[in-house]
Amino acid sequence: MSAERPADLVMFGGVVVTMASDADTTSDAEGLAIRDGEVVALGSRSALQPHIGDGTRVIELPGAAILPGFVDSHIHPVFGIELTQGADLSRCRTLADVGAALSAEAAGLADDDWLLGWGLDPNVFGEDAVSNEVLNTVAGKHPAFLRFFDAHAALASSEALALAGVTGDEEFTDGSRVVTDPSGRPTGYLLELQAIHLVESVLPPLSFDLRVEALYEVLMHMARAGFTSGQVQDLAPDAIELLQAIEATRDLPIRLRMSPWYVPGAPSEEVERLAHLQGVHGRRWVVEGVKLMIDGTVDNGTAWLHEPDCLGESTSSLWLEPEKYRAALTELDRRGIPTTTHAIGDAGIDFVVRAIDGLIERGATHRIEHIETMTDAALEVFISSGATASVQPTHCTLFTRADGSDNWSRRLGEERASRGFRNRDLVRAGVPLALGSDWPVAPSDAVGILADAQLRRRHDEPDAVPINPSQALDAVEALRGLTVEPYRSIGKTGGVLTVGATADITVLDRDPRTVTPEILGDAVVLLTIVGGRIVVDSGEPVS
Repeated sequence: MSAERPADLVMFGGVVVTMASDADTTSDAEGLAIRDGEVVALGSRSALQPHIGDGTRVIELPGAAILPGFVDSHIHPVFGIELTQGADLSRCRTLADVGAALSAEAAGLADDDWLLGWGLDPNVFGEDAVSNEVLNTVAGKHPAFLRFFDAHAALASSEALALAGVTGDEEFTDGSRVVTDPSGRPTGYLLELQAIHLVESVLPPLSFDLRVEALYEVLMHMARAGFTSGQVQDLAPDAIELLQAIEATRDLPIRLRMSPWYVPGAPSEEVERLAHLQGVHGRRWVVEGVKLMIDGTVDNGTAWLHEPDCLGESTSSLWLEPEKYRAALTELDRRGIPTTTHAIGDAGIDFVVRAIDGLIERGATHRIEHIETMTDAALEVFISSGATASVQPTHCTLFTRADGSDNWSRRLGEERASRGFRNRDLVRAGVPLALGSDWPVAPSDAVGILADAQLRRRHDEPDAVPINPSQALDAVEALRGLTVEPYRSIGKTGGVLTVGATADITVLDRDPRTVTPEILGDAVVLLTIVGGRIVVDSGEPVS
């Protein structure tokens, strides 16, 4: 018996994938030992035997891959509670599908309930203008409100617009817009956050207790998918209170890094408030960094492109005065506060990388989110700026199509769509590239993200044609995107299994480096371990 106290947990598997270096991602170890939330040994069965004592739990996982815990680099779990109310429309492909799903939802409503839905894909409207006609038809006397899949747009029925007092004449301090028809009447289509909030503010609120339980279940769902940590790109108004309420009775299922928003158009004094929030924490959560947005989305015509999209939209920044973004970034950097900026259109990406490149004394790490269509010139500045990147592979595979028939591709046109989702170019240029889901925009599904990042198509649709396959990541690059790179992209180290490392561990029934991505998409999460404690065992939460 070792002179040291025995390990709390020893596990043996088929392979231990350490991710300790680019050249050697694995080890000869058959397993590892954990004590007090840290990895204390890796090695052969005989080498680990001295760490096993009377109180040690030993787990045998023949053929399994023991991996550093997966990190989802872009999630919205608190806002997602509200964003996922009502009918799930994410699998609807036509307006008829939407109507059927909403009719089923409406059948179970009480007289004074709202008809709600989420995950709406603008492709269901085809080339027709988005309107609330389907809502008005199905909802009847119920006010109705649907959220688009990207959370940057919503659709409200005429009844809901009336309740919220929306006229179409509203003005905003950012690039939000209430879309109107040729006669000036609102169509129900609400673009960006301030416009969406007009109707959102009159929705019946969920009780605090329901939100606590809903948040816990969202995080448990992510743990079941193999995630041990999530980088939250917001700080919802009551997020801290919700997290404190959970931790008053139990641990969070995963770790959370919360980055509050600096919303477009906010005064410079906002930096002071955000600075005071930095470092506020609980046992498994911390407020760290700031999230900014330079533009909206291609699908809704609110991205920032150098040239208008094919409908004449996506022409401007969400910041009505973009230079104020640069001033905010500079002040945050001066205070040493890391940032991540939502930038989707080529002009938006270009502006942000040049703003980062222009920082005189770099005080923090600055990351760019989404990066959907980028020019070669912007990529060159990206490299020189030292910016890091975060992308969501399933935004490409779930919402665009190789034949260009989807809304995103039609709006951009062939040339700009061909510059879409340049993940491989970023990795090969040496840019730290973190992967994530943007839940609830896309599923927080670790193995699905790993598979789709390699396939450039949905892993569960074998007949689908890959989208810009030259931008596919290889297996190790994708795995780094869920382990090492989420830490590098925010200026930290982590995502490795070495002695002394925090015991955040994901165990799969197959090695994601060696199986084909088609097979990887069916992988089973055997264990999710956070801080040395088993949170999920073979897909079942541990009480």
